[in-house]
Amino acid sequence: MATKTRRLSELSGDELAKLVSLIGGADSVELKLTIPESAQRSTVAALRLDPLDAQIRQVFFFDTPDLVLNGHGVAVRARRVQGATGDTVVKLRPVVPDELPDDVRESGAVTVEVDAMPGGYVCSASMKGKASNPDVREAVIGARPVRKLFSKEQRAFLGAHAPEGVTLNELSVLGPIFVLKLKFEPRGFERKMVAEMWLYPDGSRIFELSTKCLPGEAFQVGVESRAYLESLGLDLSGEQQTKTKTALEFFAAELRDQPGAD
Repeated sequence: MATKTRRLSELSGDELAKLVSLIGGADSVELKLTIPESAQRSTVAALRLDPLDAQIRQVFFFDTPDLVLNGHGVAVRARRVQGATGDTVVKLRPVVPDELPDDVRESGAVTVEVDAMPGGYVCSASMKGKASNPDVREAVIGARPVRKLFSKEQRAFLGAHAPEGVTLNELSVLGPIFVLKLKFEPRGFERKMVAEMWLYPDGSRIFELSTKCLPGEAFQVGVESRAYLESLGLDLSGEQQTKTKTALEFFAAELRDQPGAD
């Protein structure tokens, strides 16, 4: 999925008011930018990124072959992480922070975040959990029930928003996606950034730069980040891609193309 680039100044008054309201009710804001494949090598060079410093991650999604959960704004994910503990998440988007139930909004496992990229934004509520790398591996190869990867609270959160009859153990495994993640401090810029390279089985890749900030800092950090990247000669006008949707559509298409698939 791609979205065309627009500056904040190009948002309508209603769009800008909605964005301000969402940011005000969120816990954090993540500013994101995807770099087109034609500019990825030059971007790595301009930022002086060393791929050997990146952490390897293996990401799995769970949904039906026709992406019923995704169609209802729900994403279910498990992740194995090199040199660290794996994790799980049940994510709901879009959400309006003030409309979330009190028990969800007050849960220590839930983060409400606005993802903003040139041309678009979305607010999500993510309920996170821990899972060991071996447990995730056992679940995705069928040696462990998928539901056991997720906490009771996560399962209840999913049950409240998934279509009736859709259960964790009946979901298909979509993945893995191999991800290289690198946290770094850009030269001449005072904020930490993250670079992620998502490597898809067909050879395509999505390269994303991001930085997180508090809601009250979002607009200032957005302006400063854009100015910094432009000062390096980076072209920020390319179409933006969403990592999760691209992964879901790729693997769902593979499932539907398998012999015997309905």
